[in-house]
Amino acid sequence: MQIILTRHGQVEGIDPPRFRGRTELELTPQGRQQAELLADTIAARFTPVAVYTSPMKRCRDTGHAIATVCAIPEHVQSGIDDFDYGAWQWKSHADARAEFPDQYALWKTAPQWMQFPGGESLQTVALRTTDTLRGLLAAHISDTIVLVGHDSINRVLLLHALDMPLSAYWRVAQDPCCLNVIDVNRGGNAKVLQINETGHLARRD
Repeated sequence: MQIILTRHGQVEGIDPPRFRGRTELELTPQGRQQAELLADTIAARFTPVAVYTSPMKRCRDTGHAIATVCAIPEHVQSGIDDFDYGAWQWKSHADARAEFPDQYALWKTAPQWMQFPGGESLQTVALRTTDTLRGLLAAHISDTIVLVGHDSINRVLLLHALDMPLSAYWRVAQDPCCLNVIDVNRGGNAKVLQINETGHLARRD
């Protein structure tokens, strides 16, 4: 199976950063343009058979652009929903740092130990995303598919594919509408061929 893993397009709350998580957000005009460029690139370089997206509208809209250009079905996959930040939902990073200085520092320095109050931990996210990949591998062992996820979710998926610990979370970057390419063989062994490629977005400013 080949996985074309991408992140949704630009939305409010990326810059300056907020804990977006389960907040429903529309793609900005820039985000819609990014989705179009991404869709054209995927159609030109790959032959996917399906698009799977997070339930969040920003991912569904990005996935719809890809599915339309590639003329393939699109499906919502709850296992790649965004991080549940609980009480930190939609807080700015500045506010979270001021209100929860110790927990914020933990998140930034040792994220594998962080449990968001009323929300998830990285371990919880790793379990549900791994379960999702297991099901997709069974259904698409010989296929190329597109997954449209989120910054945090994609980081966890890539760490799993790279056989790296959750403590390495901040070592992986994920820009809006980037391209990651992962090959997974029948034995479940993954090879990451590409991470966070964004050259296709430079074609139009």
